[in-house]
Amino acid sequence: MKRNFSAPATRAASALLAAAALALASQAHAQQAAAAEPPHTDPSFSAYTLSQLCQQKTDDVAQGQCVGAVRGIIHGYQYGVLFLGQRAAVRNEAVQHVALCLSGTPVATIVDEFVADTRQVDEEALKRTPAEVAVLGSVHMHHACN
Repeated sequence: MKRNFSAPATRAASALLAAAALALASQAHAQQAAAAEPPHTDPSFSAYTLSQLCQQKTDDVAQGQCVGAVRGIIHGYQYGVLFLGQRAAVRNEAVQHVALCLSGTPVATIVDEFVADTRQVDEEALKRTPAEVAVLGSVHMHHACN
């Protein structure tokens, strides 16, 4: 059975794979160069910063940036799962294990869940956690496919 995917989806998956390969190469290089240093997180896009941004409910610009960031993180992840699912060597159970079930879930709900989850974590830990990791962890906790 052959799957047909649109050209934009294919391009996005290719871009995600290229970005992942570059990130892995950069990470390996950084680990060799600074093996004794603690990992660094971009403070402008840490879980703490995104959580603070998303909590500004009366600021339309902040809310737009928050929703855009959360959507981008989730869409990038979903394209990665789509790419993973296209590989013949990967079992459906493995893909299902990492998939998210977000059909009909408003982004506002995902944002509220993320903010509530970050309130349960130490502020210093949030500052050291990349926003992508925190958002995907929260979404996976609340919306994993079983």
